[in-house]
Amino acid sequence: MIKKILVPLDGSKLAECALPYAEELAEKLGSEVALVSVTKRGTGFWPDEDPNERAEERLVPVAVCSMEEEAIKYLDNTAKGMERKGIKVVKEVICGKAAEEILIYADNQHIDLIVMSTHGRKGPGKWLRGSVGQGVFKGARIPIMLIRAPGCSL
Repeated sequence: MIKKILVPLDGSKLAECALPYAEELAEKLGSEVALVSVTKRGTGFWPDEDPNERAEERLVPVAVCSMEEEAIKYLDNTAKGMERKGIKVVKEVICGKAAEEILIYADNQHIDLIVMSTHGRKGPGKWLRGSVGQGVFKGARIPIMLIRAPGCSL
């Protein structure tokens, strides 16, 4: 039984090609859909509260997610259509490397199926840019439905 479906999204229209498939499965099976966006980890500075330090010495480097607020808004907007149809949607923004974080999330949240699009690159372009779909496919311990995005119509 497929109770939880994970759909990784990067904000692109091509990634959204997986949404109709996940939505249809969720409707027919009564599954929950987890929309996950993985943002890059960067470094920011946080003020240290030590009053004995000079102002310029009070900044402490910390890890921060880039584009986190934008990703949250994007997932909220993307989920609206599914939620209107009565599908339970969980939205999560995670910091890190996409394929790795998708796999960790799937394990930790007991996901039953990953539905994601692939850009359909072939040859050197695929290997030079890397492939999140390929990384997830190689590391997943659960079924994956890969949707070839260039052929989808939005």
